[in-house]
Amino acid sequence: MHTIRRYAKTPRAWEALARPDVVGRQAHTLMLMANGRRSEQELALLLGDDVSDLLRRLQQQGYLQCAAPASSAEADDDALAGA
Repeated sequence: MHTIRRYAKTPRAWEALARPDVVGRQAHTLMLMANGRRSEQELALLLGDDVSDLLRRLQQQGYLQCAAPASSAEADDDALAGA
């Protein structure tokens, strides 16, 4: 079964959200959107840009973390439920 990575904010990200100049506008927006339920693909669609490198950089810097993995079947259930 395919696993979809979903991204969530760390405590460090919550602190940085109060000061957008710390990480830059695009990173700040990405952190705002990362709610533990959105995948890389969903975040890219919301931001209208490829966010792969930025996601990895924010993970390395301790701002984002992978949320508990969800299987593709669970993601399909979420989509059907309108989540």
